[in-house]
Amino acid sequence: MSIFGNILNKIFHHDSAKAAPPSAAPASPVPAPSAASPATTPAATPPVDTAPAPTPVDVGAVLEAMATMKGDHGGNYKSSIVDLLKLLDLDPSLTARKELGDELGVAAGADGSAEQNIALHRAVMEKLADNGGVVPDSLRP
Repeated sequence: MSIFGNILNKIFHHDSAKAAPPSAAPASPVPAPSAASPATTPAATPPVDTAPAPTPVDVGAVLEAMATMKGDHGGNYKSSIVDLLKLLDLDPSLTARKELGDELGVAAGADGSAEQNIALHRAVMEKLADNGGVVPDSLRP
């Protein structure tokens, strides 16, 4: 699995990412045809997709919960790609970050530079949002 795939998996499948199921609006009953009505065949209606839409994951809440569980509050995961990877128990090495940069198309600054690390963090947050994550402004450096 790709490094970003691992990030996505850790955040979107964390226990705190599970939200309460959305409340369903009561379905309006469809009246049964009465014996008095003429026998007609109603036009075929296409089946309705009743699968619930995926619930967006609150990335900020998940990361905060993970940091709290670790007890050290995750370092500076809100702006540091290294601390974010550590919080997720993923490899924060330069090699891993270079691979992540290749995956996400990040080519900012020299390898391992602050400029590159900031760009990586920003790209990860944008990609999480693109995949259904709700990313608060506090995680967007």
